[in-house]
Amino acid sequence: MTNNSFMPSTDSGKADLLEHLTSTLPHYAALLEANNDDLVNLHADAVAFRYALKSLADMQAYAHHWTEFKNLLRDGGAGSADWSVPPMLVEPIPAAVSPGIIPRLSALVARLKTHKNYTSAIGLDLWLVGSTSVVDPNTWKPILTAQNKAGHPIIAWTKGAAAAIEIWVDRGDGAGFTFLTINTEPNTNDPHPLPSNSALWKYKAIYRLHDEQVGQWSDVLSITVGV
Repeated sequence: MTNNSFMPSTDSGKADLLEHLTSTLPHYAALLEANNDDLVNLHADAVAFRYALKSLADMQAYAHHWTEFKNLLRDGGAGSADWSVPPMLVEPIPAAVSPGIIPRLSALVARLKTHKNYTSAIGLDLWLVGSTSVVDPNTWKPILTAQNKAGHPIIAWTKGAAAAIEIWVDRGDGAGFTFLTINTEPNTNDPHPLPSNSALWKYKAIYRLHDEQVGQWSDVLSITVGV
Protein backbone atom coordinates (compact mmCIF):
# COMPACT_ATOMS: atom_id res chain seq x y z
CA MET A 1 0.00 0.00 0.00
CA THR A 2 1.45 3.37 -1.02
CA ASN A 3 0.32 6.88 -0.11
CA ASN A 4 1.01 9.07 -3.11
CA SER A 5 1.89 12.75 -2.99
CA PHE A 6 -0.27 15.03 -5.09
CA MET A 7 2.89 15.94 -7.03
CA PRO A 8 3.47 13.51 -9.93
CA SER A 9 6.85 11.79 -9.98
CA THR A 10 7.41 12.21 -13.73
CA ASP A 11 8.00 15.33 -15.80
CA SER A 12 5.07 14.47 -18.06
CA GLY A 13 2.83 14.12 -14.99
CA LYS A 14 4.02 17.47 -13.65
CA ALA A 15 3.24 19.05 -17.03
CA ASP A 16 -0.27 17.53 -16.91
CA LEU A 17 -0.81 18.93 -13.42
CA LEU A 18 0.33 22.41 -14.45
CA GLU A 19 -2.04 22.39 -17.42
CA HIS A 20 -4.93 21.08 -15.30
CA LEU A 21 -4.43 23.79 -12.68
CA THR A 22 -4.21 26.41 -15.43
CA SER A 23 -7.69 25.45 -16.64
CA THR A 24 -9.30 24.62 -13.26
CA LEU A 25 -7.91 27.05 -10.69
CA PRO A 26 -9.66 30.11 -12.23
CA HIS A 27 -12.99 28.59 -11.06
CA TYR A 28 -11.77 28.79 -7.44
CA ALA A 29 -9.57 31.89 -7.73
CA ALA A 30 -11.91 34.23 -5.87
CA LEU A 31 -12.74 31.66 -3.19
CA LEU A 32 -9.07 30.81 -2.48
CA GLU A 33 -7.80 34.36 -3.15
CA ALA A 34 -5.55 33.37 -6.05
CA ASN A 35 -4.78 36.67 -7.75
CA ASN A 36 -4.29 37.46 -11.43
CA ASP A 37 -0.51 37.24 -11.15
CA ASP A 38 -0.87 33.70 -9.78
CA LEU A 39 -2.97 32.67 -12.76
CA VAL A 40 -0.79 34.40 -15.36
CA ASN A 41 2.42 32.93 -13.95
CA LEU A 42 0.88 29.47 -13.65
CA HIS A 43 -0.19 29.56 -17.29
CA ALA A 44 3.22 30.76 -18.46
CA ASP A 45 4.95 28.01 -16.46
CA ALA A 46 2.62 25.35 -17.87
CA VAL A 47 3.23 26.43 -21.48
CA ALA A 48 6.99 26.73 -21.03
CA PHE A 49 7.40 23.38 -19.28
CA ARG A 50 5.33 21.47 -21.85
CA TYR A 51 7.31 23.11 -24.65
CA ALA A 52 10.59 22.15 -22.94
CA LEU A 53 9.50 18.52 -22.71
CA LYS A 54 8.46 18.32 -26.37
CA SER A 55 11.68 19.97 -27.50
CA LEU A 56 13.72 17.61 -25.31
CA ALA A 57 12.17 14.60 -27.08
CA ASP A 58 13.19 16.05 -30.45
CA MET A 59 16.74 16.72 -29.27
CA GLN A 60 17.11 13.23 -27.79
CA ALA A 61 15.91 11.65 -31.03
CA TYR A 62 18.41 13.75 -32.98
CA ALA A 63 21.23 12.75 -30.60
CA HIS A 64 20.42 9.09 -31.21
CA HIS A 65 20.40 9.69 -34.97
CA TRP A 66 23.72 11.57 -34.77
CA THR A 67 25.32 8.66 -32.89
CA GLU A 68 24.27 6.30 -35.68
CA PHE A 69 25.63 8.75 -38.26
CA LYS A 70 28.95 9.01 -36.41
CA ASN A 71 29.21 5.22 -36.30
CA LEU A 72 28.45 5.04 -40.03
CA LEU A 73 31.25 7.51 -40.80
CA ARG A 74 33.64 5.59 -38.57
CA ASP A 75 32.82 2.00 -39.53
CA GLY A 76 31.10 2.21 -42.92
CA GLY A 77 27.84 0.56 -43.93
CA ALA A 78 24.56 1.35 -45.66
CA GLY A 79 23.08 4.81 -45.25
CA SER A 80 23.54 8.43 -46.25
CA ALA A 81 26.82 10.18 -45.42
CA ASP A 82 25.28 13.65 -45.75
CA TRP A 83 25.54 15.85 -42.68
CA SER A 84 22.33 15.79 -40.71
CA VAL A 85 20.68 19.12 -39.95
CA PRO A 86 19.97 19.69 -36.22
CA PRO A 87 16.30 20.15 -35.32
CA MET A 88 15.01 23.69 -35.03
CA LEU A 89 12.84 24.86 -32.17
CA VAL A 90 9.20 24.64 -33.21
CA GLU A 91 7.39 27.95 -33.61
CA PRO A 92 5.85 29.66 -31.79
CA ILE A 93 8.43 29.66 -29.00
CA PRO A 94 6.76 30.57 -25.68
CA ALA A 95 7.99 33.37 -23.48
CA ALA A 96 10.87 32.46 -21.17
CA VAL A 97 10.09 31.96 -17.48
CA SER A 98 12.34 32.07 -14.43
CA PRO A 99 13.90 28.79 -13.27
CA GLY A 100 12.00 26.95 -10.54
CA ILE A 101 8.63 26.04 -12.04
CA ILE A 102 7.97 23.19 -9.62
CA PRO A 103 9.09 25.09 -6.48
CA ARG A 104 6.73 27.89 -7.55
CA LEU A 105 3.94 25.37 -8.06
CA SER A 106 4.58 23.77 -4.65
CA ALA A 107 4.53 27.17 -2.95
CA LEU A 108 1.24 28.09 -4.64
CA VAL A 109 -0.35 24.77 -3.69
CA ALA A 110 0.80 25.12 -0.07
CA ARG A 111 -0.83 28.56 0.07
CA LEU A 112 -4.08 27.27 -1.46
CA LYS A 113 -4.26 24.32 0.93
CA THR A 114 -3.91 26.54 4.01
CA HIS A 115 -6.65 28.91 2.91
CA LYS A 116 -9.72 28.90 5.17
CA ASN A 117 -12.03 28.13 2.22
CA TYR A 118 -10.02 25.15 0.96
CA THR A 119 -11.80 21.77 1.18
CA SER A 120 -10.88 18.22 0.23
CA ALA A 121 -13.48 18.37 -2.56
CA ILE A 122 -11.73 21.40 -4.04
CA GLY A 123 -8.39 19.62 -3.65
CA LEU A 124 -9.68 16.60 -5.55
CA ASP A 125 -10.98 18.81 -8.36
CA LEU A 126 -7.61 20.59 -8.57
CA TRP A 127 -5.65 17.28 -8.42
CA LEU A 128 -4.02 18.35 -5.15
CA VAL A 129 -4.96 15.29 -3.09
CA GLY A 130 -2.69 12.24 -3.19
CA SER A 131 -4.21 8.80 -3.58
CA THR A 132 -3.61 5.48 -1.86
CA SER A 133 -2.77 2.64 -4.19
CA VAL A 134 -1.25 -0.82 -4.36
CA VAL A 135 1.79 -0.93 -6.64
CA ASP A 136 2.90 -4.30 -8.04
CA PRO A 137 5.60 -3.82 -10.71
CA ASN A 138 5.39 -7.50 -11.61
CA THR A 139 2.06 -6.84 -13.32
CA TRP A 140 3.26 -3.91 -15.44
CA LYS A 141 3.04 -4.43 -19.19
CA PRO A 142 3.59 -1.61 -21.71
CA ILE A 143 1.01 -0.97 -24.40
CA LEU A 144 2.64 0.29 -27.60
CA THR A 145 0.96 2.23 -30.40
CA ALA A 146 2.41 3.74 -33.57
CA GLN A 147 2.62 7.33 -34.74
CA ASN A 148 4.55 8.87 -37.63
CA LYS A 149 6.94 11.81 -37.98
CA ALA A 150 8.38 12.55 -41.42
CA GLY A 151 8.02 8.87 -42.32
CA HIS A 152 9.85 7.67 -39.20
CA PRO A 153 8.00 5.57 -36.64
CA ILE A 154 7.19 7.06 -33.27
CA ILE A 155 6.51 4.45 -30.60
CA ALA A 156 3.83 5.84 -28.29
CA TRP A 157 3.52 4.59 -24.71
CA THR A 158 2.52 5.70 -21.25
CA LYS A 159 4.90 5.77 -18.30
CA GLY A 160 2.75 5.21 -15.22
CA ALA A 161 4.84 4.55 -12.10
CA ALA A 162 7.81 3.12 -14.03
CA ALA A 163 11.15 4.94 -14.15
CA ALA A 164 11.73 4.27 -17.85
CA ILE A 165 10.96 1.95 -20.74
CA GLU A 166 13.36 -0.28 -22.68
CA ILE A 167 12.53 -0.77 -26.37
CA TRP A 168 13.86 -3.40 -28.80
CA VAL A 169 13.39 -3.54 -32.58
CA ASP A 170 13.44 -6.21 -35.27
CA ARG A 171 14.02 -4.65 -38.70
CA GLY A 172 13.48 -7.89 -40.62
CA ASP A 173 17.17 -8.15 -41.53
CA GLY A 174 17.70 -11.54 -39.92
CA ALA A 175 19.25 -10.13 -36.75
CA GLY A 176 16.08 -10.60 -34.70
CA PHE A 177 15.22 -8.19 -31.91
CA THR A 178 18.06 -5.82 -30.98
CA PHE A 179 18.23 -3.08 -28.37
CA LEU A 180 16.91 0.30 -29.56
CA THR A 181 16.86 2.65 -26.58
CA ILE A 182 15.87 3.36 -22.99
CA ASN A 183 13.61 6.40 -22.58
CA THR A 184 12.47 8.10 -19.42
CA GLU A 185 9.71 10.17 -21.06
CA PRO A 186 7.13 9.24 -23.74
CA ASN A 187 7.22 8.98 -26.68
CA THR A 188 10.08 7.35 -28.62
CA ASN A 189 11.14 8.39 -32.13
CA ASP A 190 13.07 5.82 -34.21
CA PRO A 191 15.41 7.90 -36.42
CA HIS A 192 17.03 4.86 -38.09
CA PRO A 193 17.45 5.42 -41.86
CA LEU A 194 14.38 4.26 -43.74
CA PRO A 195 14.77 1.40 -46.23
CA SER A 196 14.47 2.10 -49.95
CA ASN A 197 11.86 -0.64 -50.22
CA SER A 198 8.88 -1.42 -48.02
CA ALA A 199 9.80 -3.32 -44.85
CA LEU A 200 8.10 -4.48 -41.68
CA TRP A 201 9.72 -3.28 -38.46
CA LYS A 202 8.64 -4.83 -35.16
CA TYR A 203 8.95 -3.36 -31.69
CA LYS A 204 8.60 -4.69 -28.17
CA ALA A 205 9.20 -3.04 -24.81
CA ILE A 206 9.46 -3.64 -21.10
CA TYR A 207 9.29 -1.22 -18.20
CA ARG A 208 12.29 -0.45 -15.98
CA LEU A 209 12.47 0.42 -12.28
CA HIS A 210 15.64 0.98 -10.23
CA ASP A 211 17.72 0.31 -13.38
CA GLU A 212 16.21 -3.17 -13.87
CA GLN A 213 13.57 -4.69 -16.15
CA VAL A 214 10.24 -5.20 -14.38
CA GLY A 215 6.90 -6.69 -15.33
CA GLN A 216 6.11 -8.27 -18.67
CA TRP A 217 7.16 -7.61 -22.24
CA SER A 218 4.62 -5.75 -24.35
CA ASP A 219 2.84 -7.33 -27.26
CA VAL A 220 4.87 -6.94 -30.47
CA LEU A 221 3.97 -3.83 -32.48
CA SER A 222 4.47 -4.15 -36.26
CA ILE A 223 4.93 -1.06 -38.47
CA THR A 224 5.36 -0.91 -42.25
CA VAL A 225 8.07 1.57 -43.30
CA GLY A 226 9.74 2.61 -46.54
CA VAL A 227 8.28 3.21 -49.98
